[in-house]
Amino acid sequence: MGSLDASLLQRFVLEPILAIKNVQTDKRIRYVGGIRGLGRLKELANRTKGIAFALYPPTMDEMFQVADEDRLMPPKSTWFEPKLRSGLFIHKM
Repeated sequence: MGSLDASLLQRFVLEPILAIKNVQTDKRIRYVGGIRGLGRLKELANRTKGIAFALYPPTMDEMFQVADEDRLMPPKSTWFEPKLRSGLFIHKM
């Protein structure tokens, strides 16, 4: 899990440089879904005078490795779109 992009960002940038220890509770962190694109990231960074990071999604092999190690993925690292609609699913037989 230490080689996931989200883990590397936390270990080498967020914690040592920006002093962000918990990405789930720090008010300076905001997640933007990938479907909104890099333009939205740039817009938010410019508007808030902040910085944006775009990460590659984890591969299936990386997710299997984390699961095999009985560990959890970093927050938002398993974001995917399109989202399935909540509610009842019907499969015609």
